[in-house]
Amino acid sequence: MDVLRPPLIRIGGRVYRKNLIQEQAFSHEEEEGFCAGPSDCTDEPCDAFVVEETERGFQCRVEVPSPLYKYIIGKKGETKKRLETETRTSIIIPKPGVEGEIVITGQQRSGVISARTRIDVLLDSFRKKQPFTHFLSFALNQPAIQERFLQFKEEVLEKCSKDHGVNSSLFQNPAKLHLTLGTLVLLNEQEIQKACDLLQRCKEDFVDQITGGQPLTVEVAGVEYMNDDPAMTDVLYAKVHMKDGSDRLQMVADQLVERFVASGLMLKEWDRVKLHATVMNTLFRKDPTEERNNTMTGKSSFKERESFNGRNILKLFENFYFGEVQLNSVHLSQRFSSDASGYYATSGQLFFS
Repeated sequence: MDVLRPPLIRIGGRVYRKNLIQEQAFSHEEEEGFCAGPSDCTDEPCDAFVVEETERGFQCRVEVPSPLYKYIIGKKGETKKRLETETRTSIIIPKPGVEGEIVITGQQRSGVISARTRIDVLLDSFRKKQPFTHFLSFALNQPAIQERFLQFKEEVLEKCSKDHGVNSSLFQNPAKLHLTLGTLVLLNEQEIQKACDLLQRCKEDFVDQITGGQPLTVEVAGVEYMNDDPAMTDVLYAKVHMKDGSDRLQMVADQLVERFVASGLMLKEWDRVKLHATVMNTLFRKDPTEERNNTMTGKSSFKERESFNGRNILKLFENFYFGEVQLNSVHLSQRFSSDASGYYATSGQLFFS
């Protein structure tokens, strides 16, 4: 971590710098967080999972995306062997790349439950470390918005190109202008389908009631910076609000995220979704396709980033009007992808009307 530009944390509307903490490095990442002995088996909740009784004892099945198998196996199979030894079970894992169920068998019910519990703990820990694969988004790439965005880019480069760090590589791809509601790690087709199904249930449960089955008319106007020093800006975004002054867009966003967090498909980051459309981002310097959730901060967010001086941009374009747009759907967008229009490929979609 760069001590001069530490990660930022938003609490109660304020931005705080995160202090540097010396972390221990472990050589075997697969073993991280795994600590339990044989005596713990009887401490597991016996009704937490479906455990079947068989002729040879007991059995439990758990669906695990294939990219996570390696964390259960461990380096040279050490984690799997350790689990089996300490819980007195046998763990059968499908071949790498083959989707299927992990089967835990053992003569003692408590041992099977213990193994299953520990596998869940391992998977939860390492799933959180996976880069996100999808995100919920509102597309803002309508032609009129794109045209105004390109005008904004042209004027910024004309008037502010002499400011430190300001150049054309900072700007968003106009075809990918969007609002990010939240990010997801979906590691196989089953998880993608689960997210799609949840989107449709959200439509029935509350979205239709909030939107009245009609598109939401929003205005994209004004710019703001994400961090705490405009002279060292990493993200500049356009502000978005309902044209009628209501908070219906915020309600839809917040309730969608709340539902996805409750399902386990999304991690909770903030109390409310920050409605913003990124227009400039220092991450784009190295990777123009990057669409990370810009409200999330951390080591990777600030690694090798060269900030730009956004003071003049904020002063000259404080109230820049990007236009009005009709939002009629929420996309389950796929990271690092494009469809025929240039927007992100869509794995699923919730329509308002």
